[in-house]
Formats: sequence, C-alpha cells, structure tokens
Amino acid sequence: MEKEPKHVIYSTKFYLDVIDVYKYGLQTFGKIQAEKYLNDIYSLVGCLGLFYDIYPECRHLPTKCKIYRWIILESHLVIYRILESEIQVLRIVHSHRSITKIKSSRNIKI
Repeated sequence: MEKEPKHVIYSTKFYLDVIDVYKYGLQTFGKIQAEKYLNDIYSLVGCLGLFYDIYPECRHLPTKCKIYRWIILESHLVIYRILESEIQVLRIVHSHRSITKIKSSRNIKI
C-alpha cells in the first residue's frame, strides 16, 4: 500500500539558518557554489513529504517513535520532526557544532 504524502512546513529558524549558510558559502566559495548548495538543501527537504522515513534518527534527540530525524548534507545537518499529519523542518546546523550547545546557548527548543 502506498503511503500518503505529508505536508512539509518550515520553521522560521530553518529559513534564518539557510540564509546564514548561504552567506557563508557566498563569502567562502563564491556565488555558483553557494547557490548549488542552497539548491541541494531545498531539493532534499522538498522531497520529505514522501521520503521522510529514509533518513536516520537524530541521535541528539532520541525518542521511542524516532520522530526527530536528520539529513546529512556535506557539512550540515537538516533536522526535522515527523508528526502524524505533517513534517516540520526545524533547523539546519553545521555538523561540527553541538546541537545541545545550540539549544542551550540560544534558549531554543527544537
């Protein structure tokens, strides 16, 4: 039986993170690479409505139902939450930063 696609919503923090990733890429690698990386991010999260269950559980946010997952994309992690009716794309963080530090230093609830 084929599963129904879920609606994908994006948090404001995700959009702010993407802007930061793009700015860093622009300064470090140039416009073409920054835009390619941005397209890669949106291409992956755009498919989450159907393919949300193929990515691993986020080991920093373990739950019994494995609702927190992450997409590993080069040097960043896209963190999302699987709910019954939707997928919530929460954050994109550099893979070398601690998610726990981000949560505590900015008082952010993921």
